[in-house]
Amino acid sequence: SCTPVQTSVQASQDLPRLPALPLIGSLLSLWSPHPPHVLFKGLQGKYGHTYSLKMGSHKVLLKKGKTFAGRPRTVTTDVLTRDGKDIAFGDYSATWRFHRKIVHGALCMFGEGSASIEKIICAEAQSLCSVLSEAAAAGLALDLSPELTRAVTNVICSLCFNSSYRRGDPEFEAMLEYSQGIVDTVAKDSLVDIFPWLQIFPNADLCLLKQCVSIRDELLQKKYDEHKADYSDHVQRDLLDALLRAKRSAENNNTAEVSAESVGLSEDHLLMTVGDIFGAGVETTTTVLKWAVIYLIHHPQVQRCIQEELDSKVGWGRSPQLSDRGSLPYLEATIREVLRIRPVAPLLIPHVALSDTSIGDFTVRKGTRVIINLWSLHHDEKEWKNPELFDPGRFLNSDGTGLIIPSPSYLPFGAGVRVCLGEALAKMELFLFLSQILQHFTLSVPPGHSLPSLEGKFGVVLQPAKYKVTATPRPGWERNKWQAH
Repeated sequence: SCTPVQTSVQASQDLPRLPALPLIGSLLSLWSPHPPHVLFKGLQGKYGHTYSLKMGSHKVLLKKGKTFAGRPRTVTTDVLTRDGKDIAFGDYSATWRFHRKIVHGALCMFGEGSASIEKIICAEAQSLCSVLSEAAAAGLALDLSPELTRAVTNVICSLCFNSSYRRGDPEFEAMLEYSQGIVDTVAKDSLVDIFPWLQIFPNADLCLLKQCVSIRDELLQKKYDEHKADYSDHVQRDLLDALLRAKRSAENNNTAEVSAESVGLSEDHLLMTVGDIFGAGVETTTTVLKWAVIYLIHHPQVQRCIQEELDSKVGWGRSPQLSDRGSLPYLEATIREVLRIRPVAPLLIPHVALSDTSIGDFTVRKGTRVIINLWSLHHDEKEWKNPELFDPGRFLNSDGTGLIIPSPSYLPFGAGVRVCLGEALAKMELFLFLSQILQHFTLSVPPGHSLPSLEGKFGVVLQPAKYKVTATPRPGWERNKWQAH
């Protein structure tokens, strides 16, 4: 989970530090059967909430709390992003701020403030419900993972490319394959990220990552070329059009002594920025939905409470809409609790101090890497009562009619200048997908199956193990209500 960066730390008192040996640093102390976020939380008991360790010959500072804006460079993320030419892994700079501003504007235009994106999400939710209905009619248990992935992919594809995929589409299948390969190889405690010189030797994970990135880039290039061929200044269809417009504007701006290349609007930057939004937007939201279904299966009483709320506030004559969010606090609280108990990225993408600064009593030199253990924040016994217990009620006021944030230690989308760009869009998707599914179906464990595991597989995201679900239509809903899309 930790990767190398040259650092220097000075403290007004001795900084608690894991034992370290020459060359390999603290690797022996980190040898554990537990995933990194759980291991790091356990080490807090001995070393405190702020402590340092060495990965190879480089020092890493772990911090429970404050975020810094810089990003470290690693071998695997450089492969993924063409040396940091994106938003998620790109270092803080004028180029990065410019890209983020453009993407934020496009998201506002096509995303969070748009009625059209709500229609797209609702259409995908209905398509998902039609699949559940078909499975129920055939008496089949269903692996929801590919269906949830396709639904979320289509929302993001509409946003980025103004296109969508049908079930079984070969391009979509290729996308699934390369996405899984990236998830399996990035943020995997890779030795090549700790010791970059190891890349001169054969490396199966690095080879797989390069293959997956090559497939991704081929698809992105195809979309880019299609948009470039029929681009019009008078029509802005999606995020890629917005980026193309910004690139052309920079190139045609004769008053500014700056080229499109120098502000980071090269073709590489455009492709990596779209790839970023696409990759982050699909994998994260899909993973949260999978965890939500798992916890709903584990807690049928939570399902019943949500369904009673839906029946009372929305009724049976129409589908839930975003305008219903204020009337459905228990559903919103359930979504918040899923994001708390199983944060999609238990260790947020590492930050880097951009200047000499301090954390508590410790002075931190420019260039020091800071890893925020979100898992620890969300499972801190001092901040949360019974943190391992799934309890949506912790996010409700005393009479259950309004939402609250009971602790400042709740940062599911990060914080500061690096806060997740897609937060509003993700919340829209989570609300509309879950409300439509639970309005029409009750989810349960298939006969003969055990409850899905609550243990996650650590990587770019905390992935749940595969599981199947039985979706039983609620009384009053006709099987043929859903039309397949």
